[in-house]
Amino acid sequence: MDSSFLVRLLRLLAWSGGLPRRPLRPWLAARLATLARWHRAKGARIVATNLRLTGLAERVDSAAVLHHTALTMLESLRFWTRPPQRNLADVVEVLGAERLAALRAEGRGVLLVAPHYGNWELLAQWLAAQGPFSLLYTRGDGPVVDGFLRHVRGRGGVRTVAADAHGMKPLLKALQRGELVGITPDQVPAGGGAWAPFFGVPALTMSLLPRLAERSGAGLLLAAAERRADGRFRILLLDGPVHHPTAPLEARIAALNAAVEALVQRDPAQYQWTYKRFMGEHPTLGRINPYWPECY
Repeated sequence: MDSSFLVRLLRLLAWSGGLPRRPLRPWLAARLATLARWHRAKGARIVATNLRLTGLAERVDSAAVLHHTALTMLESLRFWTRPPQRNLADVVEVLGAERLAALRAEGRGVLLVAPHYGNWELLAQWLAAQGPFSLLYTRGDGPVVDGFLRHVRGRGGVRTVAADAHGMKPLLKALQRGELVGITPDQVPAGGGAWAPFFGVPALTMSLLPRLAERSGAGLLLAAAERRADGRFRILLLDGPVHHPTAPLEARIAALNAAVEALVQRDPAQYQWTYKRFMGEHPTLGRINPYWPECY
């Protein structure tokens, strides 16, 4: 079957899934979260494991995490398939705009550390509205899913760059031109990572971001689209991780995780705890996988 037809079909399905408007989404998300708990869905089991590992289980309800996870999914289907101008109407606050303005006034590129917190799809569209913006993304499984992701994430002027061996070069050039680059730093890297604490738990973390900062001289900011109680969003532009180019790479990666952790502490339920963050091949401990067999 023609892959372009399948991509269009996925777009239609995403458009249909994005039909619920803001007043209906919390109700629907609550039902989806309840179903996930009742049926002990894999995502619910991963959330419970992550909250236990990080010591957050005593103060963060897994039901709240699953509710925000479902909200993010419903919102993203809408943000992917509606005009960016309409989506950006959901942004009603911007905190830290002066930080971005100051870096841009210096003519510097800006490297946005954008963890999976709040709604990162809306954040990408907001950043693209500020000027030339490149987004590092993980390729989808197969050409159809990848074509769909490139289409929906490339709207509104977002330039998508695949996270592979060739990804660093276009990102470096964009930063050297004084542009904005966004990277989500909190997924297990395919290569080029190091272990550093995240909520006190060893986590394999990408080295691409600190290496890009070192080579480009770009400014660093933490960025997120944080969900408010009314379902609208505030953009956060916070001080980025402390960056000392001469420090060992492991120290810079640890600083990156510490900065992400501080952001997540604002509202841990808005973080993507459905991801298997704490697994990988450790140089001395061997294979680490706290998710086996409960989360498979």
